[in-house]
Amino acid sequence: MYPDEFDYYRAEGVDDALSLLDEHSGAGTTELLAGGHSLLPAMKTGLSSPDILIDISGIEEMQGISVDGDTLSIGAMTRYSDLVDSEDVAEHAPALAAAVEQVGDVQVRNRGTIGGNLAHADPAADLPGAALASDATLVVHGPDGEREIPADDFFFGMYTTDVGSDELLTRIEIPSAAGALGAYAKKPSPSSGYAMVGVAALLETDGDGVTSARVGANGVMDHGVRLSPVEDALADGALDDETMASAANHASDDLDVDMMMSDLQASNEFRAQLLEVYTERALTAAIESGSSSVAAD
Repeated sequence: MYPDEFDYYRAEGVDDALSLLDEHSGAGTTELLAGGHSLLPAMKTGLSSPDILIDISGIEEMQGISVDGDTLSIGAMTRYSDLVDSEDVAEHAPALAAAVEQVGDVQVRNRGTIGGNLAHADPAADLPGAALASDATLVVHGPDGEREIPADDFFFGMYTTDVGSDELLTRIEIPSAAGALGAYAKKPSPSSGYAMVGVAALLETDGDGVTSARVGANGVMDHGVRLSPVEDALADGALDDETMASAANHASDDLDVDMMMSDLQASNEFRAQLLEVYTERALTAAIESGSSSVAAD
Protein backbone atom coordinates (compact mmCIF):
# COMPACT_ATOMS: atom_id res chain seq x y z
CA MET A 1 0.00 0.00 0.00
CA TYR A 2 1.10 3.55 -0.61
CA PRO A 3 0.81 6.52 1.76
CA ASP A 4 -0.96 9.74 0.84
CA GLU A 5 1.18 12.53 -0.58
CA PHE A 6 3.17 14.61 1.91
CA ASP A 7 5.92 17.23 1.99
CA TYR A 8 9.27 15.95 3.25
CA TYR A 9 11.94 17.97 5.09
CA ARG A 10 15.23 16.72 6.50
CA ALA A 11 16.31 18.61 9.63
CA GLU A 12 20.03 19.37 9.88
CA GLY A 13 20.00 20.05 13.62
CA VAL A 14 17.79 20.61 16.66
CA ASP A 15 17.31 24.31 15.90
CA ASP A 16 16.48 23.50 12.29
CA ALA A 17 13.89 20.91 13.39
CA LEU A 18 12.26 23.42 15.75
CA SER A 19 12.22 26.02 12.98
CA LEU A 20 10.54 23.57 10.63
CA LEU A 21 7.94 22.71 13.28
CA ASP A 22 7.22 26.41 13.77
CA GLU A 23 7.18 27.16 10.04
CA HIS A 24 4.63 24.47 9.29
CA SER A 25 2.44 24.79 12.36
CA GLY A 26 -1.15 25.28 11.23
CA ALA A 27 -0.33 24.06 7.72
CA GLY A 28 -1.71 20.59 8.35
CA THR A 29 -0.68 17.54 10.30
CA THR A 30 3.05 17.36 11.00
CA GLU A 31 4.91 14.22 12.06
CA LEU A 32 8.53 13.69 13.10
CA LEU A 33 10.37 10.76 11.50
CA ALA A 34 12.90 9.00 13.73
CA GLY A 35 13.49 5.28 13.02
CA GLY A 36 10.18 5.05 11.19
CA HIS A 37 9.16 1.57 12.36
CA SER A 38 5.85 2.81 13.78
CA LEU A 39 5.10 5.82 11.59
CA LEU A 40 5.80 4.40 8.13
CA PRO A 41 3.59 1.29 8.51
CA ALA A 42 0.82 3.54 9.87
CA MET A 43 1.16 5.79 6.82
CA LYS A 44 1.11 2.85 4.41
CA THR A 45 -2.06 1.44 5.96
CA GLY A 46 -3.77 4.82 6.11
CA LEU A 47 -3.84 5.01 9.90
CA SER A 48 -1.69 8.14 9.70
CA SER A 49 -1.71 10.69 6.89
CA PRO A 50 0.62 13.57 7.75
CA ASP A 51 0.80 16.56 5.45
CA ILE A 52 4.35 17.35 6.60
CA LEU A 53 7.10 14.87 7.46
CA ILE A 54 10.20 16.20 9.24
CA ASP A 55 13.07 13.72 9.25
CA ILE A 56 15.15 14.07 12.46
CA SER A 57 16.97 10.74 12.19
CA GLY A 58 20.22 12.28 10.97
CA ILE A 59 20.66 14.95 13.66
CA GLU A 60 24.11 14.16 15.05
CA GLU A 61 23.68 16.13 18.28
CA MET A 62 20.80 13.81 19.17
CA GLN A 63 22.92 10.67 18.85
CA GLY A 64 25.40 8.95 21.11
CA ILE A 65 25.94 7.68 24.64
CA SER A 66 28.04 9.34 27.33
CA VAL A 67 28.59 9.27 31.08
CA ASP A 68 29.08 12.50 32.99
CA GLY A 69 29.68 11.88 36.67
CA ASP A 70 26.72 9.89 37.94
CA THR A 71 24.52 10.49 34.89
CA LEU A 72 24.16 8.37 31.76
CA SER A 73 23.09 10.51 28.80
CA ILE A 74 21.59 8.98 25.67
CA GLY A 75 20.75 10.96 22.54
CA ALA A 76 17.16 10.46 21.46
CA MET A 77 18.21 9.32 17.97
CA THR A 78 20.56 6.66 19.34
CA ARG A 79 19.65 3.34 17.81
CA TYR A 80 18.76 0.24 19.78
CA SER A 81 21.74 -1.65 18.38
CA ASP A 82 24.11 0.97 19.81
CA LEU A 83 22.43 0.64 23.20
CA VAL A 84 22.75 -3.16 23.10
CA ASP A 85 26.47 -2.88 22.31
CA SER A 86 27.18 -0.20 24.93
CA GLU A 87 29.07 -1.23 28.07
CA ASP A 88 28.05 2.08 29.66
CA VAL A 89 24.35 1.30 29.25
CA ALA A 90 24.81 -2.22 30.60
CA GLU A 91 26.69 -0.88 33.64
CA HIS A 92 24.69 2.23 34.49
CA ALA A 93 21.18 1.29 33.29
CA PRO A 94 20.84 -2.52 33.55
CA ALA A 95 17.03 -2.55 33.42
CA LEU A 96 17.02 -0.47 30.23
CA ALA A 97 19.76 -2.61 28.71
CA ALA A 98 17.73 -5.75 29.38
CA ALA A 99 14.61 -4.25 27.80
CA VAL A 100 16.37 -3.01 24.66
CA GLU A 101 17.70 -6.51 24.00
CA GLN A 102 14.10 -7.69 23.61
CA VAL A 103 12.95 -4.97 21.21
CA GLY A 104 11.98 -6.34 17.81
CA ASP A 105 14.63 -8.20 15.83
CA VAL A 106 18.07 -7.36 14.48
CA GLN A 107 16.66 -5.31 11.59
CA VAL A 108 14.44 -3.27 13.90
CA ARG A 109 17.25 -2.70 16.41
CA ASN A 110 19.55 -1.52 13.64
CA ARG A 111 17.15 1.26 12.68
CA GLY A 112 14.81 2.05 15.57
CA THR A 113 15.68 4.72 18.14
CA ILE A 114 15.14 5.08 21.87
CA GLY A 115 13.65 8.55 21.47
CA GLY A 116 11.23 7.43 18.80
CA ASN A 117 10.08 4.58 21.02
CA LEU A 118 9.47 6.75 24.08
CA ALA A 119 7.95 9.71 22.25
CA HIS A 120 5.58 7.46 20.30
CA ALA A 121 4.37 6.01 23.64
CA ASP A 122 2.87 2.82 22.30
CA PRO A 123 1.48 1.15 25.44
CA ALA A 124 2.83 -2.20 24.23
CA ALA A 125 6.36 -0.93 23.52
CA ASP A 126 9.17 -2.33 25.66
CA LEU A 127 10.90 0.84 26.82
CA PRO A 128 8.35 2.89 28.82
CA GLY A 129 8.46 0.46 31.75
CA ALA A 130 12.26 0.40 31.63
CA ALA A 131 12.43 4.21 31.56
CA LEU A 132 10.23 4.32 34.65
CA ALA A 133 12.24 1.65 36.46
CA SER A 134 15.47 3.48 35.56
CA ASP A 135 14.21 6.82 36.96
CA ALA A 136 14.89 8.43 33.58
CA THR A 137 14.54 12.13 32.85
CA LEU A 138 13.45 13.03 29.33
CA VAL A 139 14.86 16.29 28.01
CA VAL A 140 12.87 18.21 25.41
CA HIS A 141 13.69 21.36 23.46
CA GLY A 142 11.12 23.92 22.37
CA PRO A 143 10.71 27.63 21.61
CA ASP A 144 11.40 28.48 25.25
CA GLY A 145 14.54 26.36 25.49
CA GLU A 146 15.19 23.12 27.30
CA ARG A 147 12.74 21.37 29.62
CA GLU A 148 13.24 18.27 31.79
CA ILE A 149 10.41 15.78 32.33
CA PRO A 150 10.69 12.92 34.86
CA ALA A 151 9.61 9.62 33.34
CA ASP A 152 6.89 9.38 36.02
CA ASP A 153 5.26 12.48 34.46
CA PHE A 154 6.05 11.82 30.81
CA PHE A 155 3.41 9.30 29.72
CA PHE A 156 -0.18 10.58 29.62
CA GLY A 157 -1.97 7.80 27.75
CA MET A 158 -1.99 5.82 24.52
CA TYR A 159 0.39 7.56 22.09
CA THR A 160 0.27 10.66 24.29
CA THR A 161 3.12 12.27 26.22
CA ASP A 162 4.04 15.60 27.79
CA VAL A 163 6.01 16.61 24.68
CA GLY A 164 4.30 19.63 23.09
CA SER A 165 3.55 19.91 19.38
CA ASP A 166 6.31 22.54 19.14
CA GLU A 167 8.84 20.53 21.14
CA LEU A 168 11.38 17.84 20.38
CA LEU A 169 12.68 15.05 22.63
CA THR A 170 16.45 15.35 22.36
CA ARG A 171 17.98 13.11 25.02
CA ILE A 172 17.35 10.78 27.92
CA GLU A 173 19.28 11.14 31.18
CA ILE A 174 19.48 8.29 33.67
CA PRO A 175 21.07 8.37 37.13
CA SER A 176 23.77 5.73 37.33
CA ALA A 177 22.61 2.42 38.78
CA ALA A 178 26.05 0.85 38.64
CA GLY A 179 26.06 -2.18 40.89
CA ALA A 180 22.27 -2.51 40.90
CA LEU A 181 20.43 -5.56 39.59
CA GLY A 182 18.25 -5.02 36.53
CA ALA A 183 16.05 -7.18 34.34
CA TYR A 184 13.10 -7.15 31.95
CA ALA A 185 10.56 -9.91 31.40
CA LYS A 186 7.74 -9.87 28.88
CA LYS A 187 4.99 -11.97 27.36
CA PRO A 188 5.31 -11.12 23.66
CA SER A 189 2.35 -10.95 21.35
CA PRO A 190 2.51 -13.97 19.05
CA SER A 191 1.53 -11.80 16.08
CA SER A 192 3.70 -8.70 16.55
CA GLY A 193 6.32 -9.37 19.22
CA TYR A 194 5.13 -6.32 21.16
CA ALA A 195 4.58 -6.79 24.87
CA MET A 196 1.22 -8.12 25.96
CA VAL A 197 2.77 -7.50 29.36
CA GLY A 198 6.32 -6.34 30.08
CA VAL A 199 7.94 -5.64 33.44
CA ALA A 200 11.27 -3.94 34.13
CA ALA A 201 12.87 -4.16 37.57
CA LEU A 202 15.81 -2.36 39.14
CA LEU A 203 16.95 -3.51 42.58
CA GLU A 204 19.48 -1.80 44.80
CA THR A 205 20.93 -4.25 47.30
CA ASP A 206 23.42 -4.45 50.15
CA GLY A 207 24.37 -8.00 49.30
CA ASP A 208 21.88 -9.62 51.67
CA GLY A 209 18.64 -7.81 50.90
CA VAL A 210 16.88 -5.16 48.84
CA THR A 211 17.54 -1.59 49.95
CA SER A 212 15.37 0.04 47.28
CA ALA A 213 13.45 -0.98 44.17
CA ARG A 214 11.86 0.54 41.10
CA VAL A 215 9.50 -1.53 38.96
CA GLY A 216 7.80 -0.36 35.75
CA ALA A 217 5.34 -2.10 33.46
CA ASN A 218 4.03 -1.69 29.92
CA GLY A 219 1.35 -3.43 27.91
CA VAL A 220 -1.05 -3.41 30.85
CA MET A 221 -2.59 0.07 30.97
CA ASP A 222 -2.83 2.65 28.17
CA HIS A 223 0.62 3.95 29.18
CA GLY A 224 3.67 2.79 31.12
CA VAL A 225 3.12 2.60 34.89
CA ARG A 226 5.12 2.24 38.10
CA LEU A 227 4.23 -0.70 40.32
CA SER A 228 4.67 1.10 43.64
CA PRO A 229 3.04 -1.61 45.82
CA VAL A 230 5.63 -4.09 44.52
CA GLU A 231 8.41 -1.63 45.30
CA ASP A 232 7.07 -1.13 48.82
CA ALA A 233 6.78 -4.88 49.38
CA LEU A 234 10.42 -5.34 48.39
CA ALA A 235 11.80 -2.71 50.76
CA ASP A 236 14.24 -4.32 53.19
CA GLY A 237 13.24 -7.74 51.82
CA ALA A 238 15.56 -10.68 51.39
CA LEU A 239 17.09 -11.62 48.06
CA ASP A 240 15.18 -14.86 47.69
CA ASP A 241 12.45 -16.35 45.54
CA GLU A 242 9.86 -16.24 48.33
CA THR A 243 10.25 -12.47 48.76
CA MET A 244 10.05 -11.89 45.00
CA ALA A 245 6.91 -14.01 44.66
CA SER A 246 5.23 -12.31 47.61
CA ALA A 247 6.02 -8.85 46.25
CA ALA A 248 4.76 -9.79 42.77
CA ASN A 249 1.35 -10.62 44.26
CA HIS A 250 0.90 -6.85 44.77
CA ALA A 251 1.48 -5.96 41.10
CA SER A 252 -2.15 -4.98 40.43
CA ASP A 253 -2.88 -3.38 43.80
CA ASP A 254 -2.85 0.22 42.54
CA LEU A 255 -4.33 -0.55 39.13
CA ASP A 256 -7.97 -0.68 38.07
CA VAL A 257 -8.39 -4.05 36.37
CA ASP A 258 -11.41 -2.72 34.47
CA MET A 259 -9.16 -0.08 32.88
CA MET A 260 -6.46 -2.53 31.78
CA MET A 261 -5.85 -3.21 28.11
CA SER A 262 -8.16 -5.81 26.60
CA ASP A 263 -7.99 -7.28 23.10
CA LEU A 264 -8.33 -10.51 21.16
CA GLN A 265 -5.08 -11.82 22.58
CA ALA A 266 -5.68 -11.14 26.26
CA SER A 267 -8.57 -9.84 28.32
CA ASN A 268 -7.99 -7.32 31.07
CA GLU A 269 -8.46 -10.04 33.71
CA PHE A 270 -5.88 -12.25 32.01
CA ARG A 271 -3.47 -9.32 31.78
CA ALA A 272 -3.80 -8.81 35.52
CA GLN A 273 -2.74 -12.42 36.01
CA LEU A 274 0.10 -12.06 33.52
CA LEU A 275 1.29 -8.94 35.30
CA GLU A 276 1.86 -10.84 38.55
CA VAL A 277 3.59 -13.69 36.73
CA TYR A 278 5.92 -11.47 34.73
CA THR A 279 6.64 -9.20 37.68
CA GLU A 280 7.89 -12.25 39.56
CA ARG A 281 9.93 -13.33 36.54
CA ALA A 282 11.52 -9.89 36.21
CA LEU A 283 12.41 -9.76 39.90
CA THR A 284 13.83 -13.29 39.83
CA ALA A 285 15.80 -12.51 36.67
CA ALA A 286 17.25 -9.42 38.36
CA ILE A 287 18.53 -11.55 41.25
CA GLU A 288 19.93 -14.09 38.82
CA SER A 289 21.74 -11.33 36.92
CA GLY A 290 23.63 -10.55 40.10
CA SER A 291 24.57 -14.19 40.55
CA SER A 292 25.74 -14.37 36.94
CA SER A 293 27.85 -11.24 37.41
CA VAL A 294 29.54 -12.70 40.48
CA ALA A 295 30.17 -15.96 38.66
CA ALA A 296 31.66 -14.07 35.69
CA ASP A 297 33.98 -12.13 37.99
